[in-house]
Amino acid sequence: MRVFLTILICRLLRFAGGLVGKGSSMPGKVALRLCPDILSRVKLPPYIIAVTGSNGKTSTVEMIAHILLQNGKRVAWNREGSNQIEGVTTLVLGSATLGGRVKSDILLIESDERFARYTFKYIKPTHYVITNLYRDQLTRNGHPEWVYDALADSIYDGTQLILNADDPLVSRFGQGREDVVWFGADRFSSDTDTLCSAYDDGAYCPCCKAPMTYTSHHYNHIGHYACTACGYRRHDTDYTITAVDLEKGEMTVDGKYKIALALKSLYNIYNIMAAYTVASIAGISGEKIAADMNNYVLKNGRVITFSLGSRRGTLLASKHENSISYDQSIRVACAHKDGCDVLIIVDAVSRKYFTSDVSWLYDIDFEMLGCENVRQIVLAGKYVNDLAVRFSYTDISPEKIKMFEDIGDAVKHLDSDRAEYIYTITCFSDKGKFLALVKED
Repeated sequence: MRVFLTILICRLLRFAGGLVGKGSSMPGKVALRLCPDILSRVKLPPYIIAVTGSNGKTSTVEMIAHILLQNGKRVAWNREGSNQIEGVTTLVLGSATLGGRVKSDILLIESDERFARYTFKYIKPTHYVITNLYRDQLTRNGHPEWVYDALADSIYDGTQLILNADDPLVSRFGQGREDVVWFGADRFSSDTDTLCSAYDDGAYCPCCKAPMTYTSHHYNHIGHYACTACGYRRHDTDYTITAVDLEKGEMTVDGKYKIALALKSLYNIYNIMAAYTVASIAGISGEKIAADMNNYVLKNGRVITFSLGSRRGTLLASKHENSISYDQSIRVACAHKDGCDVLIIVDAVSRKYFTSDVSWLYDIDFEMLGCENVRQIVLAGKYVNDLAVRFSYTDISPEKIKMFEDIGDAVKHLDSDRAEYIYTITCFSDKGKFLALVKED
């Protein structure tokens, strides 16, 4: 009776919350108060796929769900992206019968990397994807190695790990384990032999702390690495990105399956590759996966095209307090060969945690915006002066930079007879403020 009532109340709260757009975590929070071990009392499907990591969780889960659904699988997944234990509880109970049985073939869970150990205390994934570990919200998460320790407590025997072989910290989870599937990328034409980043989180081996060497950097510390002392090195991959042509917008998997890219970003191809790997393990052919992913446009609001007067543009949602997310969005803008203007908005550092810390701005490789393809840089938002100070440490000409504290003034400035494409780079907390002033496609 307690399980019945808890599920009933959770579903009613989810329905009511959905009407006002707040039904993702609150119902689960109430359910956990009513029955703290409710997740252990629910009958789960035979396949439980979990996805965690610093970046790309929501996008990867969406793509996995898309492929599985296209191929006739019944999937329960947290499409709202609410990924702490309360949100996962809402997902599970909202997908269950009143008798406590989840009505799907597969339960697909996005989990916050810090809170995975609490969620998976009751729900043991059969397959566990770890995408990457980056600097992210340092005031909340500390260093990536601290997050590694938190994540390690969420991994149990009997779970198959699906790991990004090109991330040295993620790969460490596979040490001493037999049931591991590896995905990664061969060398790209855009790779560098030396690091091109404002910092180096791959400088030292995560196992013995000796210096690490790289034969290839894809971006930041993601690439082909080896420790100079203990022998720790990049693992061979089971599923591989064998070629990428960002100018053409195409990637090749395992030398034969071509996927057209809606977003021409190295960061994006890793999310696609994680989804490809999971779908392959689920028994879907590479040919079918590639067809399902061709020019797939994410529905989660990470990439939004818009019009401003006669001008066209794309908003790229880049997590504040996450430098690699920003770096990859900047790379997309810099690759626009016809010339573009770039608007950077920092109006609120965090949606959930009050902080005015802007140290993360110094981890972003803003120097890339000095390229010829970027014609004008517009800085906007409450933290415009902090952005201006950060840009003063670059070699970018001040004449190329315009500043507006008010986002509306920045938009009015861009609404001109200029023909250049516009890239707006900002966070989820600020994107609505911009989209309210333009015509969203």
